[in-house]
Amino acid sequence: MYGWNIQHTKEICGHCAQRIEIEPGYFYAAMYVSYAMNVIEMLLASFITYLLFGPLTDATFWHYLIVIFAGCLILYPFNYRYSRIILLHVLSPNIKYKPYYDK
Repeated sequence: MYGWNIQHTKEICGHCAQRIEIEPGYFYAAMYVSYAMNVIEMLLASFITYLLFGPLTDATFWHYLIVIFAGCLILYPFNYRYSRIILLHVLSPNIKYKPYYDK
């Protein structure tokens, strides 16, 4: 899950045989989606840390920092894969399989 060779995108869809990377650099836009997902996860992690440790104890800056970075590290494979899926299916809905492009 965290290896260098495991996290890669297939070149051709196994279901419809469409080339996944529509144009060179297409998935660079997925970085923005991943960034938005990461910000939401960081806000949720800091809010949950505040609820658990903040009001009753002295939660320091380091408590928040450790929880946020641990959450980012744990959710990295999720963000990597699903940012690309969101880019393909939600942000690019007009892309359809056209078999004549594969010739």
